[in-house]
Amino acid sequence: MRIENDIKLDYKDVLFRPKRSTLQSREEVDLTRKFIFKNAQQTWQGIPIMAANMDTVGTIEMAKALSKHKIITCLHKFHIPEQLQSLFDTDAANYTAISCGIKEDDILYLSKIIQAVPKVKFICLDVANGYTQRFASVVARTREKYPDKIIIAGNVVTGEMVEELILRGADIVKVGIGSGSVCTTRIQTGVGYPQLSAVIECSDAAHGVGGQIIADGGCVVPGDVAKAFGGGADFAMLGGMLAGHEQCEGELQIINGEQHKVFYGMSSDTAMNKYYGEVAGYRSSEGKTVTVKYRGDVHDTIKSILGGIRSTCTYIGAKSLRDMSKCTTFIRVSQQSNEVFGKNS
Repeated sequence: MRIENDIKLDYKDVLFRPKRSTLQSREEVDLTRKFIFKNAQQTWQGIPIMAANMDTVGTIEMAKALSKHKIITCLHKFHIPEQLQSLFDTDAANYTAISCGIKEDDILYLSKIIQAVPKVKFICLDVANGYTQRFASVVARTREKYPDKIIIAGNVVTGEMVEELILRGADIVKVGIGSGSVCTTRIQTGVGYPQLSAVIECSDAAHGVGGQIIADGGCVVPGDVAKAFGGGADFAMLGGMLAGHEQCEGELQIINGEQHKVFYGMSSDTAMNKYYGEVAGYRSSEGKTVTVKYRGDVHDTIKSILGGIRSTCTYIGAKSLRDMSKCTTFIRVSQQSNEVFGKNS
């Protein structure tokens, strides 16, 4: 046993230090990024935000909506090929990832999807614990079988495992354990890593071997998304911030006279009972189920998030999203905002 005494930080622990800027307007800020991925040798250009592959958020309707903003949707892994064919016949194909796990049934599912929908560009290999030898082996097998696909793999929170997955064939590594709004991994297992520090350390590791990372989880407000990019993330993945919209799955519920939608973690009782009939006897739930106030069309939320990031850039003198980490100085704080009239969100 050992204890690390280095200070580790979350988004709530810091603010950006403003700097003199030559930018005249938020309109001047360029939020698009262009990547050439190391292993797939494929090029992608767009706004590097992703909708999480949760079945209430990673939907076909969400993919259609977010593709108009050049934002990626990671579809949840329970779609069938027939549902996807029409989506991948549109421009949304460039902004849509398919997801799967690492069991043999999952690998067979992936093969059937790509056979039916060859225009798939992104594959997201998604597990809660990306530290197993089996996971690294599946990443390598997937790269060998699909050499030209952009492979997303995760989740991990430390630099050495980011390097391992990229060297095994991943192009982008998902970073985050226990930081999501409906994830209870830290409560059930005691495992995790403060998200901002994970992003800073993992981005440094990934960039050293020519890969990229996704900051997955922990973002509550647009300022958190900006902090992820300031910390070196190449992409930011959002779940709770995109929950409760028209494009999300689930029926509207009326609670105390207000419209709500259900939102839950993919390791929750709700998800496992829905897709597998039960929580397996050898494991426990590591997610929770909540209701979220109905938020209407997701386009308005996206405009708010992108507007917040542009504003951050003008405060720190970053002319583009790519420049954010170079222009970022974080200051540690004990309070994020003045909440005398209630919590800001």
